[in-house]
Amino acid sequence: MTDIQHIAIVGAGTMGNGIAQVCATCGYRVTLIDIVPEQLDRAMASMTKSVEKLHGKGRLTDEQREAALTNITATTDVAAAANADLVIEAVIESAEVKKRVFTELDERTRPDIILASNTSSISITELSAATRRPDKVIGMHFMNPVPLMKLVEVIRALQTSDDTTATVVALVETLGKTPVEAQDYPGFISNRILCPMINEAIYALMEGVGTVEAIDTVMKLGMNHPMGPLQLADLIGLDVVLNVMVVLHEGLGDDKSRPCPLLKRMVAAGHLGRKTGQGFYTYD
Repeated sequence: MTDIQHIAIVGAGTMGNGIAQVCATCGYRVTLIDIVPEQLDRAMASMTKSVEKLHGKGRLTDEQREAALTNITATTDVAAAANADLVIEAVIESAEVKKRVFTELDERTRPDIILASNTSSISITELSAATRRPDKVIGMHFMNPVPLMKLVEVIRALQTSDDTTATVVALVETLGKTPVEAQDYPGFISNRILCPMINEAIYALMEGVGTVEAIDTVMKLGMNHPMGPLQLADLIGLDVVLNVMVVLHEGLGDDKSRPCPLLKRMVAAGHLGRKTGQGFYTYD
C-alpha cells in the first residue's frame, strides 16, 4: 500500500469523476483520463461543486477540500497512465470497449501494477484475458454517488492473486469505504439482486399494474427503501440498467433476466434518466 501514491482513472463520466474525487480527497495524486475534452471539463466542474457542497456541510475538512481540488490532473492522453501506481478503468459498460482499454493499459503501464475495473456486471476474468497480467486484474465496483456511498465490491477474476486482492481491499479501506468480496459471476452480488428488481418494476409499469409514483411509493413506504426502483433507475442510468440486464440474460440464460421491452424502448429514445433530463421522471 505504501507504494500506491499515484492513481490513474480512465473515464471521466459520473463514476470516474466520483472515484477521482474520493481518491484525491484521501491524499492520492490522481490523473483523470478521458479522450473527450468536454467530458473532462464537465467532470472537473462536477467535482468542484461536490467538494464545495460537502465542505459546506462539514463533511470534508479544510485539508481534504484543498487536497481534492489540487491533487487531480485531467488529460486526454492515455499515456499519462504510464506513471501511475494503480489504474482504475471507468469507461462505458461495454465488454469490447473495456477489453480494448485493458489491452492498451497493459501495454502502456508497468507490468507490476494492478489494473482494476469499475464494471458493474462484466466478467473480470474476460477483461483480464485481454492483458499479460491476469493475476493483477481485479474488479473495484464503486456505488453511485461515489463520494457518499460506502460500499465497494471487490471482484476476483479466475487468476487474480491473493496479493492483488489484499492490496485492493486495503486501498478501499484507506478511501473510507467498506470492501466486500464477490465472485466473478454475472452482476456480482449487487446487480445480480438489484437490476432484476428494477427490471420487474418496469414490467409492472408497462403492464399497467401501477403508475410510476405508485410503484415507487409502495417500495419506499412498504419496503422501507430510501427511493423507489424507478427513481433509482433514473439515478443509475437506464442504459446502464439495460446493459446489466443483457449481461445477466446472456450469462445466466434465465428468462427472468430478459430486459423489459419498455426499458429497451426508453433507452432507444435517449430517455436515460437524470443524465439526459428525462427518464421515468423529468429533471431540470
